[in-house]
Amino acid sequence: MAIARFPSLVLDCADPGALATFYGTMLDWKVETSPGWAEIRAEYGQVISFQQVENYRPPQWPGQDVPQQMHLDVIVDDLDGGEAAVVALGATKHDHQPGETFRVFLDPAGHPFCLCVS
Repeated sequence: MAIARFPSLVLDCADPGALATFYGTMLDWKVETSPGWAEIRAEYGQVISFQQVENYRPPQWPGQDVPQQMHLDVIVDDLDGGEAAVVALGATKHDHQPGETFRVFLDPAGHPFCLCVS
């Protein structure tokens, strides 16, 4: 028996509202913000949260001086279309692209995430 229905992921960042808006728009999820905290929520209940951290330092991927600690894989039907959409939202395509069925981006706070085709 599961203890919870959905795990919640919390990302550290300097500006929770801005990062929640980025991911909420990309995933078409509802955005809720409060001082120092923001959440995005899918219609089916999944939540991703964002917390403000003083002196936040973004990961330096692929190096490990400031490790990424986690990343999101977002499944898309079309890599080119997905890339155009996330770049328009404020993502940056990383120079290091180690595969052909996925692309690595940095969100506006510097967290790596991948667009993947299945």
